[in-house]
Amino acid sequence: MSPATVLIVDDEPNILTSLKRALEVEGYRAEVAGSGSIALEKVGSEGPDLVLLDVVMPEMDGIQVLEMLRQQRPDLPVIMMSGNATIEAAVQATRLGAVDFIEKPISTERILLTMDNALSLTRLRQENDALRRQTGEAGEMIGDSPAMKAIFATIDKTAPTMGRVLITGPNGTGKELVARAIHRQSRRAEGPFIKVNCAAIPSELIESELFGHEKGAFSGATTMRKGKFELAHSGTLLLDEIGDMSLKAQAKVLRALQEGEIERVGGARVIQVDVRVLAATNKDLAAEIQAGTFREDLYYRLNVVPVALPALREHREDIPALCRHFLSMACEANELPIEDVDDGAISLLMQHDWPGNIRELKNMMERLAILALGDTITAQDVQAALPTVRAVGGTYRGGVSLKEMLSSTERELIIAALKAHEGQVARAASDLQVERSHLYKKMRALGIDPRAL
Repeated sequence: MSPATVLIVDDEPNILTSLKRALEVEGYRAEVAGSGSIALEKVGSEGPDLVLLDVVMPEMDGIQVLEMLRQQRPDLPVIMMSGNATIEAAVQATRLGAVDFIEKPISTERILLTMDNALSLTRLRQENDALRRQTGEAGEMIGDSPAMKAIFATIDKTAPTMGRVLITGPNGTGKELVARAIHRQSRRAEGPFIKVNCAAIPSELIESELFGHEKGAFSGATTMRKGKFELAHSGTLLLDEIGDMSLKAQAKVLRALQEGEIERVGGARVIQVDVRVLAATNKDLAAEIQAGTFREDLYYRLNVVPVALPALREHREDIPALCRHFLSMACEANELPIEDVDDGAISLLMQHDWPGNIRELKNMMERLAILALGDTITAQDVQAALPTVRAVGGTYRGGVSLKEMLSSTERELIIAALKAHEGQVARAASDLQVERSHLYKKMRALGIDPRAL
């Protein structure tokens, strides 16, 4: 990991010099400030990871500075230092959020231990916050189809390596889930997982979002801000919807990948970053290259291992398991008593084409769980939510015999089951709960050839 930056605030030059030297020997990056006002300015411009703050200073004492720091950077760990502070001052500093209080003369061993504990606690809080934000988003990848098994195998092989992965597929197919699974199974699992949606950020702000900016770099940049590359140091960065990134930003991303270093917007200092980059898009990047909107050299940097996610209609056999998984999630989130989805409902859900893919199915299961008439989701519930899907038996049509109507319905259901199971008659028979030999007879009688589907 890159060394933590520590800001030392004291009005005594000899203490600033000695502490700065001691911390740099231990591998920290140390900055100094001789007054509270200078300290506040440096916190805005330098973005330190920790502050060592003297209590007794002229003009503005340490308690006043601490109060202002809490407003400026509530998450910034501050350790107070003093040679003659009162118990009242120590209590006040603790109430204001100081992580510890050290008496002068300062022991190097004591200050290093206190700093290490404070930085570790801060990292733990940040990780917990990130996990809370991700609750319900990370999810579990579900699927037993050949297509999903192939994707799982690719993840297993790729995750422990440093290989970059380009994840493609229509919206709603689970590209972020793949990225998170790669991160969880990688050697960087203890590091941060940072996601940036390139399509959701205006082109004039994308560079600041990715690489950070210095104070005063542009109008509105009132403080220094770290970018996603720095925040993802020692972890994984997902560049989601990278096909929507501007060519200028693409050039800077390419440099970061090649050199392992970045510069903040408005800054001149080179910052080393150790980040595994994953990218995702719903666009055809080869076509974007031909159109001149995506850099070919960046494409080849990102596309070390390609993962192409199929539309849900291309692996319908996973729909029953996905339905029950999403139903369980919806019931837990909304405290609902729904127990299951019956076979009739599953059969109808498997007929739908799901243009919104897995995301649409997830939303549908939550809707069904909320609106279900009983403790089990039925075909009637599905028809009410998806009126375009025909229930078994269809509707009455004048002039058509019952036998013809039944044959037509049987034919549609058998074809749907065969398509869902990629023409595998044994699996379709199991799904339809009939003997395989009986299904073959029905198929011959109805003129159904699974090879033609």
